[in-house]
Amino acid sequence: MAWLSASIETDSLHVEALADALMAAGALSVSIEDADAGTANETPQFGEPGSLSTPAWERSRIIALLEPDANVGGLIADCAQTAGLDNCPAFIQEEVAEQNWVQLTQSQFEPIRVSQGLWIVPSWHQAPDPDAIILVLDPGMAFGTGSHPTTRLCLEWLERSVSRGDSVLDYGCGSGILAIAANKLGATDVLGVDIDVQAIGAAKGNAERNNVSARFEDSSRGIRGQFDIVVANILSNPLKALAPAICAHVRSGGKLALSGILVEQAETLINTYAPFLPLGVADTRDGWVCLAGTKA
Repeated sequence: MAWLSASIETDSLHVEALADALMAAGALSVSIEDADAGTANETPQFGEPGSLSTPAWERSRIIALLEPDANVGGLIADCAQTAGLDNCPAFIQEEVAEQNWVQLTQSQFEPIRVSQGLWIVPSWHQAPDPDAIILVLDPGMAFGTGSHPTTRLCLEWLERSVSRGDSVLDYGCGSGILAIAANKLGATDVLGVDIDVQAIGAAKGNAERNNVSARFEDSSRGIRGQFDIVVANILSNPLKALAPAICAHVRSGGKLALSGILVEQAETLINTYAPFLPLGVADTRDGWVCLAGTKA
């Protein structure tokens, strides 16, 4: 069976309304992307959830997947009117052949080499280096597959910082990748916490898959104790709000690493944490920064 795909260009003022209208009219899926992606006019979007009230792309492209028998032109014209457009926007219609979507999705995720001795490997791949530390992790609902620069920065910092027998707190654990890595790097008492119950479930499953003893708990129930190492890969606003709480769980002489921070946000975070723990830039990548320091 061949599905139909419609690629529609519109402006930032109407893109969300048009996408919503297409979904309401029966589109199987709708995505929004930069119409200038791959050109000199491409506009990257950085920032935190909620920081953009409307898409930042002046020229946006909507990709809608439709039923094989859909009247594409008529459907788009009706949806354009619903979205407040004066005219039906230009679109390109294509057939999408039936495929093995699971196999296609898996082919997009290859093993990731974090360092010479540390790899992230999806469960359907063979480990490229069986002598390295292997983190078995599949893409899922929780953040943290190792492909994002902030996750890589934290993994590299952990590899440099964890000593055998350390206790580690992963604050905002997501998929659990940092807690699992810490355990495999030699930490013995490892706790991951998150406010998202789905993340906790995903992290527990990933820990079992990796045969590690890391624990995962709901942070809203309270976090007990202090740790040799605390790592938090979240975002700058929650990191600022949580500064006293996060630092309270770092023991005297213990280490803290923060990521999920854009380079231009680093100074603000350093100043916020200064009363509790001195931080400096440990590393940067692709516009993101990892801050780290030791508690007096």
